[in-house]
Amino acid sequence: MSEWSGYAVFFFPPALEALGDAVKPYLQEGPAGPFVQCREVDTGGAFIEMTLEGRAPDGRAVDLELMVPGNMVRMIVSVRSDAEFGFYDRNRGGAVTLEPGMPPVSPTEPAAKP
Repeated sequence: MSEWSGYAVFFFPPALEALGDAVKPYLQEGPAGPFVQCREVDTGGAFIEMTLEGRAPDGRAVDLELMVPGNMVRMIVSVRSDAEFGFYDRNRGGAVTLEPGMPPVSPTEPAAKP
């Protein structure tokens, strides 16, 4: 999943069995088991709606919407390869914005007093 952002949706084993061959074209295999890679996920209802990027038989890019009952989904993992995540490394140089709307502060320069 290099240079890709989106979601990996994992299903319970009985759900994969119940969905059968219908879901197989959308599944990918990973270290944690089969999952559906999608660009967007909407969990605001009885069904989990997943938006996938696909290709039509003639090669056109198309958006696919796959909907499954919410009780079939075991876990949804957010995948972001283009953004930093976690704690800030204070030993790394460069300006840092500590709070949105505040001016950046460099590690060697003290913050301005209000």
